[in-house]
Amino acid sequence: MPYLCNIMEEEIVNKIAQSQLVTLDPMDFFSDEAVVFDLKDFLFMEFVLKEKEFREALKMFDWSQFAEKNVTIYCSSDAIIPLWAYMLATMYLQPVARWVMTGTMEECKKELFLKRMQREDFSKYNEKRMILKGCGDASIPEYAYAALTWALMPFAKSIMYGEPCSTVPVYKKK
Repeated sequence: MPYLCNIMEEEIVNKIAQSQLVTLDPMDFFSDEAVVFDLKDFLFMEFVLKEKEFREALKMFDWSQFAEKNVTIYCSSDAIIPLWAYMLATMYLQPVARWVMTGTMEECKKELFLKRMQREDFSKYNEKRMILKGCGDASIPEYAYAALTWALMPFAKSIMYGEPCSTVPVYKKK
């Protein structure tokens, strides 16, 4: 007589999906792209600003390549740039660019991240159990996690770091 097994079919339950955790990916706030306008290219020997030549070069430059872009004005050489030079470049960028600032690309990304966060309505996460995604393809700077934690705390029931399968508790509303 053959041996019969009585196998119970059990439904596999995804407890993570049922936990009502909301995952927020900080990378979603880095969606605004930016480009650099390097003053170095307008300097004599990439080092010396000669006012007359500088003004003429900016006047003749094709600014249309910056149309509807976020632009950071920066000088990649060790030249000493007078403040009015940044102002003059801004004057030419103002009619075409979406937004202009001065600083490195990293500073620009930070500023755009914070501007994007200001447009977000974090009240939609009221009483939610939040996870700030921590494992991804790109390196996310510390300021992103600090700013998102700050913005979520008035609303979230709890905030965790990581992935739904492995989180580190950060904050729990009392």
